[in-house]
Formats: sequence, C-alpha cells, structure tokens
Amino acid sequence: MSLNLPLPPTATSRTVVLGALGAALLVAVTVAAGAGQLHIPAGEVVGSVLHRLGLDLGTLPSHPQGESTLWQVRFPRLAMAVLVGASLGVAGAVMQGVFGNPLAEPGVVGVSAGAALAAAAVIVFDLVALGQWTLPVAAFLGGLVTTVAVYLLSRDGGRTEVVTLVLTGVAVNAMAGAALAFLMFLGDTQAREEIVFWQLGSLNGSRGEQVLITAPVALVGIAVAILLSRRLDLLALGDKGARHVGVDVERLRIASIVVVAVLTAAAVAFAGIIAFVGLIIPHLMRMVVGPGHRALVPASALGGAVLLVLADLWARTAIAYADLPIGMLTSLVGGPVFFWLLRRARRTAGGWA
Repeated sequence: MSLNLPLPPTATSRTVVLGALGAALLVAVTVAAGAGQLHIPAGEVVGSVLHRLGLDLGTLPSHPQGESTLWQVRFPRLAMAVLVGASLGVAGAVMQGVFGNPLAEPGVVGVSAGAALAAAAVIVFDLVALGQWTLPVAAFLGGLVTTVAVYLLSRDGGRTEVVTLVLTGVAVNAMAGAALAFLMFLGDTQAREEIVFWQLGSLNGSRGEQVLITAPVALVGIAVAILLSRRLDLLALGDKGARHVGVDVERLRIASIVVVAVLTAAAVAFAGIIAFVGLIIPHLMRMVVGPGHRALVPASALGGAVLLVLADLWARTAIAYADLPIGMLTSLVGGPVFFWLLRRARRTAGGWA
C-alpha cells in the first residue's frame, strides 16, 4: 500500500495539516507535562497555565509540589524538546531541499560530528572557561566551525557542487570521528562515560535559562528557512533551471547551509546528539503535504516538535526512576524507518546503480 498521500497544494489543505499538527503538539505537551513520578491531571496542567496567564479559570494542581514540578522541571524540559525537535526537523527539510535528496540529513555537513568533538575536548581536558556554559558553547561553536570547514574545503572555482560537498562532509566526519576516538582514549573512565552519554542525547536537567538561550536562535533559524522556501522549490528544477528563473544558486546554498548549521548546533548544544529526527520527519511530512517547502518547512517544525515531546515522554516514563537517553530511542525507532525508506527509494528508482 502506498503512503504517498500529498494533499492538493492549496492554502486550505496546508492550513488543515498545520492546524492538526499544532493541535497534536498542544495535546502532547499537556499529556507529557502531567506524566511522571508525580502525576498531574491534564485539567490541572491547563489550569496552572491559565492562572499564570492571569485567567482565573481551571483548577490548580492539588499536590503541594505540583506547581513547582510543572514550572521548574517539566515545562522547561518540554520547551527544550519542542525547540530541539523543531530545529532538527527544519534543518532536515532544508538539507534535503539543498541536496535534492530526501535521504539527506544535517549530519552530512559535519555539524553533529564537530559538536561532539568539541564537547569531548571540554570533558577530557576539563575546560571550565565559561563555567556551566562551557560545554554547550563549545558544542555550538564546534558544529559551526566544522560546517564552515566542510563548505570551504568543497568550494572550487567559486562554486560548490553537491557531490563534492557530500564527499567532503564524509571525509570531515571520518576525521572528526577519529579525533573523538583519540580523545576518548586519552580520557579516564568518567570522561569516557560522559562523552558516551552526551552523544546519546538527553533533555534531563533542561532549565529555563537554557530555553531562553536556545529559543531566539531556533526561531530566527526557522524564520529564515521559511523565507528561503520559495527558492528551495525552484532549486528542485536543478541548478541550471533555477538560475534561468533568477535564483542565485550559490548564495541560496550558502544561506541554506548556514541555517542548517545554526539550527543543528543550537539543538545539540544542550541536548547532545539526537539522531534521525532531521532525516525521518521531513520525509514523513513530505508524504502528507507534498514537496513544496512553504508547507514542508513549518510542517517539519511541528512534526519534529511532536516527535521529540513524545520521545522524551517515553524516555522518562518507560522505566521507573530512570531517564533513558532520548537519542537512543530516536535511533531505535528511526533505524527501522530509515531502512524502510531505503527499500522504498530502491523500489521507486527501480534498483540501485
């Protein structure tokens, strides 16, 4: 049975899909906020939010620790899940648009590998220049620097070919992986454990300050991606076709890679590496809304946010008194889905060359 169900490309259909995703996100956040070792009914979660907004409606949490649990622990964590999921989803959609390949993902340009390498260096050498912010800042900068390096190394004659960019990304990812392995060799047992857990990804310990830092970066990146949507649609015609209709392909490619790098680096800075979200979500959203980026980008943002809120809920409730790495769960689900995408792409293309 085919799952290709793009809706007619009308404003009404896009509004329906985005409205449904927005409603799903609100329901997921409400349910997730109430779930955990201290159960808070959904009505009390909504009542707490309404009272904070100055509306004397609904019921406040009946448990003495309910309010503090919601506002100091769960809402910051959920806000971070929404931001990270939306950032990775949009980064994946832009990446697939730039490469013209639905199997591309942000890690291709080395942003995740660079962030992991920088985070490992902070852990192994016990760097504390910025206190508690040293590791996330280093991860953010590591991701950006690696992406810039991939882009500069792939340029030749003032132009950047997609194939060269991919192969350069593969090489830089391999070198970053080797350097990461060397750092793990240098580190002691505790450092190696910290590196491994950081790479598995987790939203445990997310705080309001982290949300306030991540939110503007993520929102600006998503807004720029939406502004690039029309030109990404024209890029689907191919480089020559896009140039004929007035698109500066090189400038578009640079802007898109910068957006991907900023969104992915912002996502992994506090949460660690969370795999497969940037690959799976845009592909699934494309099946629903079609390939047009004006609908695909916001749909990927909402879809990524829903996925990560649900994955985080699973991570902290699957085993009592344990917080599973969220990156492990997304990989556990994403791996089989990716395999299915490969099989499906093979059938669609009529076999691999």
